[in-house]
Amino acid sequence: MTEHTGFNTPDDEGAESALNEAESIVNDAADVLDANNDGHISAEELATADENAADSALDHAQETAKEHLADLQRLQAEYINYRKRVDRDRALASEVATAKTIEALIPVLDDVAGARAHGDLDEGPFAAIADKLEATLGKLGWSSFGASGEPFDPAIHEALASQPTADVTVPTVLQVVQPGHRIGDRVLRAARVLVAQPE
Repeated sequence: MTEHTGFNTPDDEGAESALNEAESIVNDAADVLDANNDGHISAEELATADENAADSALDHAQETAKEHLADLQRLQAEYINYRKRVDRDRALASEVATAKTIEALIPVLDDVAGARAHGDLDEGPFAAIADKLEATLGKLGWSSFGASGEPFDPAIHEALASQPTADVTVPTVLQVVQPGHRIGDRVLRAARVLVAQPE
């Protein structure tokens, strides 16, 4: 017999509970056996009754386990969908914040592009600052577009004026007045251009 201290650990309590339950089952079985022996019930009939009761209890336990498993699978699916939705919303919020920031900087980027076109940013500290600004925005997915000689595309170009010329067979960008800006594939502002139209 083990010596008990003043404190019961969870294992002691669980073992004691299991022992009490086992004793109760044995006592109940003995009582049933005594009662049944008075009524002349055979051991086979008693075993069959016990087996049927055990089968019923097992079926009930399996049904309960199936219900718990279905509940767990449903909760897991809901959690996965929730995580996907949160990740998608977080990415969208980040893209919107980046786009708003770059849209606010478009006038500055236009000034940088104009100064570079006039040769004011060939060298010096302002050239280095402009390069760092564009490199930093590039890491966020920003890029500028629009070049003379490329085909005119109304999806990315805004025509400020056009003139016919014999040098082109399709509408072509003659001059870029202000470059376009985009983040990835999303156009923040179309390139403002002069267009050469075929005669």
